Amino acid sequence: MTLLTSNRKPFSLIQAPLELWGGIECTIVRIQDKFRSQAIETGHTNRLSDLDAIAALGIRTLRYPILWETIAPDHPDVCDWGWHDERMAHLHGLGIAPIAGLVHHGSGPAYTSLLDAEFPEKLAKHALRVAERYPWIKLFTPVNEPLTTARFSALYGHWYPHARSQEAMLRALYQECRGILLSMRAIRSIIPDAQLVQTEDMGKTFCLPRLQHQADFENERRWLSFDLLCGKISRSHPWHQAFLEAGIDAAQLAEFVGQPCVPDLIGINHYVTSERFLDHRFRDYPPAFHTDAVPYVDVHATRAYQTIGLTGPEARLREVWERYRLPIVVTEAHLGGARDDQLRWLGQVWQAAQNLRADGADVRAVTAWSLFGCVDWNTLLTQQNGFYESGVFDVRGGAIRPTALAGAVSSLVREGTFDHPVLDGVGWWHREDRFFAPPPQPIGAPHISASARKLVITGGRGTLGRALARVCEHRSLAHDLLTRDEMDIADTASVEAALRRHRPWAVINAAGYVRVADAARESERCFRENAAGAEMLAHACAKLGIPYVTFSSDLVFDGSLGRAYVESDEVSPLCVYGSSKAEAEKRVIQAFPDALVVRTSAFFSPWDRYNFVHAVLRDLVAGRPVEASDKVQVSPTYVPDLAHATIDLLIDRVGGIWHLANQGTISWYEFAERAARQAGLDTGMLIRVQGAERGMTALTSERGLLLPSFTSAIERYVQENTVAWSDAPSEREAA
Repeated sequence: MTLLTSNRKPFSLIQAPLELWGGIECTIVRIQDKFRSQAIETGHTNRLSDLDAIAALGIRTLRYPILWETIAPDHPDVCDWGWHDERMAHLHGLGIAPIAGLVHHGSGPAYTSLLDAEFPEKLAKHALRVAERYPWIKLFTPVNEPLTTARFSALYGHWYPHARSQEAMLRALYQECRGILLSMRAIRSIIPDAQLVQTEDMGKTFCLPRLQHQADFENERRWLSFDLLCGKISRSHPWHQAFLEAGIDAAQLAEFVGQPCVPDLIGINHYVTSERFLDHRFRDYPPAFHTDAVPYVDVHATRAYQTIGLTGPEARLREVWERYRLPIVVTEAHLGGARDDQLRWLGQVWQAAQNLRADGADVRAVTAWSLFGCVDWNTLLTQQNGFYESGVFDVRGGAIRPTALAGAVSSLVREGTFDHPVLDGVGWWHREDRFFAPPPQPIGAPHISASARKLVITGGRGTLGRALARVCEHRSLAHDLLTRDEMDIADTASVEAALRRHRPWAVINAAGYVRVADAARESERCFRENAAGAEMLAHACAKLGIPYVTFSSDLVFDGSLGRAYVESDEVSPLCVYGSSKAEAEKRVIQAFPDALVVRTSAFFSPWDRYNFVHAVLRDLVAGRPVEASDKVQVSPTYVPDLAHATIDLLIDRVGGIWHLANQGTISWYEFAERAARQAGLDTGMLIRVQGAERGMTALTSERGLLLPSFTSAIERYVQENTVAWSDAPSEREAA
């Protein structure tokens, strides 16, 4: 499916095409006495070349930080402009217009806060200095998402000043909006034609009838920042009295009514999680959503079937247009998770903007947000777990790496459309398996279109092939899983016939000889299936010009290096199986230099019995002793993590060798012990074996550590396991 401009009635009021802007996640948030900077945590602070990468995409308008906390952190009159001077000059030279952000989810430097009565004047002083220093900048966002920031900082207490009352939230919101008003006055005293790009998250709340009063309350509240700036909070406004009760007097509110600071561009930051659903029926939701704070659960609205047809960016943008009739920009379009869903979300937001334009709304641009990703937003920055969500670029290697989103952004900038085979499926927020409580009737939405372009996966009877197919099904990716009977990868005629028949847009080769202990005895067969077959597929995919992935092993190394191996280390196999994989790597790269070769290690899967962890737990449950070496160090690899990361890299069209294993190095004995403890089993039957085998074939990566930690993986294995730890198949296995 190609995303095109809408085929609705022609729209003639806006002559300029819809633009694609960019933005970097630049939050500086204070939690207690510590500050966190997303620009530092994603590495952008130290990479001036990031700006060249952005320019290469064709982006010419960029939300960019000139944050108060970074320029005058300790005293309002002690400023350091060096970092910003270098970047503003570079942006100017590249022809990129910055939208200058002055406070981004923060509370200002340490000498102020959102509840400081002088916050507005102090911020305006910083704004004046920015305008004086960079008078060529025309677009400004003095405070990003003022209502959202006020809620998180002064209602929920997540961020500084950690208040927890509606009164504190309203005071913080007033201070932010007055800071915006005074800042724009100061800026326009230097730059008369400066424009205010005011951002806010405009998510809506849905509910069951019993909670309609709460949903109505939250849905009135969501407009407060724009209503205040637009001078709408007069005595007749439903929230006027609440502001008075919070300590903001009528004269202070009247200042906005008499001299409003109407945004030149209303910026809407919309996320899948922006819309909420309230339900008093706790039983239908996981315990994590139960709370003593309120007598209901609050979940993403997309998880509730009652909201079908009511959610999404088009509906929320339409509400904003109908309420304010001001030019609109989508100022953040971002989704964490699988690459296919990231592409689908960007496509949906872009199409929503096009549809509104076709219906007469003045929608100017969509902003690809989080160009360099973000860290720990899954906990609203309250925990430091290093949980990274990639964006248009992935920063987890020595250099930034363009993802498939980069190609989409570049195409939207230049042509206004983009296409990728994964768009033939639907995002998780549209799939029927998203609901916590199943709908009374099937929703009837197609999981994958009948004409979807498919990828081919070989190894249809193996652990990895079946796991990849399972993950593709979960991710709404059309695929054909082929067994050797359907395509013998070491037979040219079979390969060519199968590819003609299936016409894939990509191939993942999960076939091959896997019996390490038998490889010396069956070396000819091992090399045929592992080396010749992988090479033959590489030739065929190179000829067709389609992405190709194949798998290799940690056994291409001899374990003598004394540290975990990276991609550039020389191979040195000690066994026939390892030699077959080393030979496959060489042949594949020669046949198809753009192919991706994934080295991995020590599989364990929740979906079958053919792995070390299952064998250990099965024997312990049965009361049998388990021997494991404490000398051989490996990098265990959780198969679901491996499958997801491999598919992401395939969609990104990454080539070369890449190591994919869960982070951490561990002996086989420690591996068994951790698995047993996590499963709640007695470790008394574990026997430590001290052998003289290879030392360390563990893998790490110099290209980027994409998989989570081993600790996370083993925890999820126990939670997600579908196979009983017993000698006899369970009912679910038999099924």
